[in-house]
Amino acid sequence: MSSSDSSAARKFFDLCQQGSEQEWLCRHIMAVCLFHGFGTTGDRKKAAAIFEQLANEGYSDSQVCLGECYLFGWGVWRNRKQALQWYSKSAKQGNSYGQNMVGFCYYKGYGVTKDDTKATEWWRNSAEQGNRYGQNNLGTCYKCGWGVPQDTDTALFWLRKSADQGYNLAIDELKWLNEWP
Repeated sequence: MSSSDSSAARKFFDLCQQGSEQEWLCRHIMAVCLFHGFGTTGDRKKAAAIFEQLANEGYSDSQVCLGECYLFGWGVWRNRKQALQWYSKSAKQGNSYGQNMVGFCYYKGYGVTKDDTKATEWWRNSAEQGNRYGQNNLGTCYKCGWGVPQDTDTALFWLRKSADQGYNLAIDELKWLNEWP
């Protein structure tokens, strides 16, 4: 029996399902469980539908999750412009994960014209809120000079902030630079 089939996982899912009629967070967690098959049979299409309902109600965490669904085609047709729209809605509410993903879309040119300067701006918003992914990405921008002047000290500052939160990519980058631990 995998951990996702354990009695605790099933109980967790059942509790979320019971509360899902009233509480948005229970509905969101239930969708996460459906998405990952934790405590129930995985169903990404059903999970995406729940994320979409919650996203339309304005919940920024669900907007990020729906953006992920559209970015990768999980439970919905892959649509990078839709992904960016949902990330942007979340980001405009101050969600640091949404901000990080808007930065990612600008960096990759997903649903928008590639723009390292705008990517860096969004990653800075995310990083300043303490988001380890945004911190790593901003540090990488300063290391490589993407959208900002290259600055090793500033790069190390942001990479360390991310690494201090246990983000392995930042730790690996600092190791490669002989700056970790």
